[in-house]
Amino acid sequence: MQAVRGVEFSVEKGEIMGIVGESGSGKSVTMKAVMGILPENAKVEYDSLKLNGKELAGLSAEEYRKLRGKEMTMIFQDPMTALNPLKKIGSQLEEVILRHSNLSRQEAKEKAIEMLRKVGIPVPEQRIKQYPHEFSGGMRQRVLIAMALACEPQLLIADEPTTALDVTIQAQILDLLKELEQEYHTSIVLITHDMGVVATVCSKIAIMYDGLIMENGMTDEIFYNPKHPYTKALLRAIPSLDLKEGERLQSIDGVPPSLIDPPVGCPFAERCEYATERCYKEMPKYKNYSETHRAMCFLNEQE
Repeated sequence: MQAVRGVEFSVEKGEIMGIVGESGSGKSVTMKAVMGILPENAKVEYDSLKLNGKELAGLSAEEYRKLRGKEMTMIFQDPMTALNPLKKIGSQLEEVILRHSNLSRQEAKEKAIEMLRKVGIPVPEQRIKQYPHEFSGGMRQRVLIAMALACEPQLLIADEPTTALDVTIQAQILDLLKELEQEYHTSIVLITHDMGVVATVCSKIAIMYDGLIMENGMTDEIFYNPKHPYTKALLRAIPSLDLKEGERLQSIDGVPPSLIDPPVGCPFAERCEYATERCYKEMPKYKNYSETHRAMCFLNEQE
């Protein structure tokens, strides 16, 4: 089974990149591989994996562990399961800070209070004494962001951080990520299935399907000049205020192919309105449309 195949991308310092695709497209698996937190039975192969110019290939498990939390960190989708329900918020934050710094316990406590204040938690001096269940979903997500940024990492991976939140809190969390990215100059990878979210905060986007990046480019290139039929289908599926009464939202017919036995040709062929016989027999190569924009599709070969 190949959950991810031939993925290649880069994130610059202080940049927010979105990885978009349906469930099962390989978004989270890709970034968990970068973090080195896949299950032991997973096999990861890559030619090169660099963080701030440092090659991570060949690092031992202990060396990788030292990087996590300090130089790269990840925010998970469900904040309730990511936090320990039996430990107070303060002790969880302080534990992260102490593990990756030379601060004293008192200094770590002060740093924890400062981080909670930065992410908009009111009265942080009192809130650090509370347990996760005493926080709302949005507040728990803010705690996770504070925990992730406590050691000022170079790379922050946010795995659908707003999925379980209502739209008002979602907007607040996205605004917070943008503010913190500007303050700390942290590179952020935002995993989502929501094209509206990436349009709001991301400077560039990678479109994933069946373990492959089908198209990637700057946000304007993806939204105003999409080249892959899958990207176009995702854009058509965005809810619009221009829909007439009784008009149905557009969806993508069919289901993604099995990752256990992936197709020989383009994995989107079965669901693509433009598919030809060649699409089922041959995997298309990437075509570059600019220095930042490329897609893998036979449809645009003549451009």
